[in-house]
Amino acid sequence: MKKVFSFGELLLRMSPALNGAWIQNAVMAVHIGGAELNVASALAKWNVPVQYFSAVPDNYLSREILQHLEQKKIDVSPVHFSGSRIGGYYLPQGTDLKNAGVIYDRAHSSFSELKPGIIDWDQLLKDANWFHFSAISPALNADAAMVCREALEAASQKGLFISVDLNYRAKLWQYGKHPVEVMPELVQYCHLVMGNIWSANSLLGITIDEKIHDKKSKEAYLEHADLTAENTMHQFTKCKTVANTFRFDEGNGIKYYAALNHYSKQYVSPEFCTPSVADKVGSGDCFMAGLIYGINNGHGQQDIINFAAAAATGKLQETGDATQQTIEQVKALIN
Repeated sequence: MKKVFSFGELLLRMSPALNGAWIQNAVMAVHIGGAELNVASALAKWNVPVQYFSAVPDNYLSREILQHLEQKKIDVSPVHFSGSRIGGYYLPQGTDLKNAGVIYDRAHSSFSELKPGIIDWDQLLKDANWFHFSAISPALNADAAMVCREALEAASQKGLFISVDLNYRAKLWQYGKHPVEVMPELVQYCHLVMGNIWSANSLLGITIDEKIHDKKSKEAYLEHADLTAENTMHQFTKCKTVANTFRFDEGNGIKYYAALNHYSKQYVSPEFCTPSVADKVGSGDCFMAGLIYGINNGHGQQDIINFAAAAATGKLQETGDATQQTIEQVKALIN
């Protein structure tokens, strides 16, 4: 059976408890993740055959991590051994990647030092029917962006279905290129684009209504998602499916819903609310995995967006980067 091929950097998330607790107790939680690995982990949990590509140093730490991923039924045979360190980031407990407290430690990692021409993409992609990446990888440096382009060209030539998550991390785009100078060249290969109306503006230059928040209306947000999807599909002609998520703080919890535009029709998920949040990291990755799961299994568009939004909501109740939800648990949230 052909596999979903997920491409991106394996990361260690160091999660200190602040106010000096991590120093006093000499303990800091470490989570294994990275956006594309979180997607692969969810798919493996939901019995979708999946391969994962990253670059890691050849040492005992990497071997233990890869053994752990294999136990989760992720095919890590594409992983490339090179360089001397695994990238990471520090995120205090109780925050997410939009918080100013995030500290990246990814310079000179094995993945960030990949160069074009190193990887035999034809060989690595021979067992795949789907290629997934995110906007995080091309944010690292010019070489990483060119490696993405190289992989996408190979995947496109092989006729793979290609998806992208428009993760926007302003702190990563520091090598002299604006996202809109890089991402459109990569998104031209994609059949499925997932993100939100703000990331589509930041990464692709898709028009945004700067006063959309003033309208305080779900209908206005969905109308904007419809327009964003239409403009995205017009600009990138291979793209026929666009997903936009909406996540708003509400008290101590979250209000969450999403829209899926397939060709000219929009499908809207139920609105999910959580009374509290355990961990915001990985919720969008879980949503992306839900889209891939539904499309890969030939589900109807409404079922696809319902499942993806429910999975993302469920992830908000879990600590760690990757979801542990079963298919049955996600469906129970919908019902």
